[in-house]
Amino acid sequence: MPIIAPSSLLSARTLGFGLICLVLAGFSTSGCSKNTGSNPQQAAGDASAGGAGRGGGGGRGGRGAGGGPVPVVTAHVTSKPMPVTIPAVGTAEPLATVQIRGQVTGQLSAIHFAEGQEVKKGAPLFTLDARPFQAALQQAEAVLARDTAQAKNAQSQRVRYEDLFKRGLIPRDQYETQMATTTALESTLAADQAQIENAKLNLQYTKIIAPISGRTGSLNVHQGDLIRANDTTPLVVINQLAPIYVTFSVPGRFLPDIRRYHAQHPLRIEARIQPGGTPGAPQIAPPNPGAVSAEPTDGASKADPPANPAPLAIESGNVSFIDNTVDPSTGTIRLKGTFANDDHALWPGLFVQVTLVLRTDPNATVVPSVAVQASQAGQFVFVVKPDRTVEVRNVVVERQQGEESVISQGLKPGEEVVTDGQLRLTAGARVTTGTRGESAGDGRGGRGNDNGGRRGGGGRRGGNRENES
Repeated sequence: MPIIAPSSLLSARTLGFGLICLVLAGFSTSGCSKNTGSNPQQAAGDASAGGAGRGGGGGRGGRGAGGGPVPVVTAHVTSKPMPVTIPAVGTAEPLATVQIRGQVTGQLSAIHFAEGQEVKKGAPLFTLDARPFQAALQQAEAVLARDTAQAKNAQSQRVRYEDLFKRGLIPRDQYETQMATTTALESTLAADQAQIENAKLNLQYTKIIAPISGRTGSLNVHQGDLIRANDTTPLVVINQLAPIYVTFSVPGRFLPDIRRYHAQHPLRIEARIQPGGTPGAPQIAPPNPGAVSAEPTDGASKADPPANPAPLAIESGNVSFIDNTVDPSTGTIRLKGTFANDDHALWPGLFVQVTLVLRTDPNATVVPSVAVQASQAGQFVFVVKPDRTVEVRNVVVERQQGEESVISQGLKPGEEVVTDGQLRLTAGARVTTGTRGESAGDGRGGRGNDNGGRRGGGGRRGGNRENES
């Protein structure tokens, strides 16, 4: 076996390690070249997407690099009467609730109404078997007739005894006994008369009539049942629906204003009721505005139109009661409003949206609420100047009434403010305006710039059309 020198063995190992490093370096270079070949395409796509985003934003001051006007929707500041209101949630309560119970015990012989029927005051409701009460009345009348005859005889005896006593033919005690007998029989006649009146009253109680006008509830008895006097379960409950109360609570801090304006004039209340859909229809959530349909029919994406909310039914009434105590646990005060409710739109137990109108501001400066934007410095609006450029102006919103806001500082009636398309605006940007209700990049606003395409230019579709041209 040949002997190898250590130095030659070490150089062989070093040479093998160097070959392995060269092979690994070759694989690494190949991988880097492959990644470098794919990156330009990805970088181009990212640059295209970035350009589309910047073009869609209009450079924050115009349409992309072209600097064209930004399409927006505007509205004018108006001056009109606006009510000063306090919103609350209320509950409808019947003006009167009566539980009908029997006042005598007897068998129910007739029911004169149907469940849920409207009844008038004095209308018959139930009839009990009157024969026992008629017999009791006749018995009381017979007792009265007997006692009346005895009283007449006692009265005649008293006259004779008085004459004999004056002539000294009978002793005094015999005369006084006769006088006491006559007086007792007269008192018996009064008791008999009271028994007759009680029998007549019980006979009258066999006919139960409606004490108020209202709507009946469910029946708890049926014809032939034994009705007990003053039973714990009422025969039926009647609720008076017209007029009707609406009870609600407002924060106690409004109490001074409520008392001051209530002393000047009756405070008006509006109760809003959300009508339901078709009875028996399945409850389906409304589609999201602008959502893409899952099954387009024409090969393109199809957007569902936003669902129109159902109109609110509004009832008007006046404040008729202010509680004498502020609830210390909630800090609210309870009020009641009286509503005519001729159409029975308000129903006992129904929750309604209540608006308490304190007064009306005759000359309020009003803008659509969507025109007011928020920032760290406060609320502001974009005002369109006569040269069709926008100005950022800080405003003070006094209150919001529905879809409108009352501005106390910052705007004047007649000025034009942006209500849609604010995200693409900066101070001094030039705009093209559309009417309220059109989208910011739709129709006439988009046609004002030839470089923008239908959506206001600067986007991916607009950029492709420019390249094609």
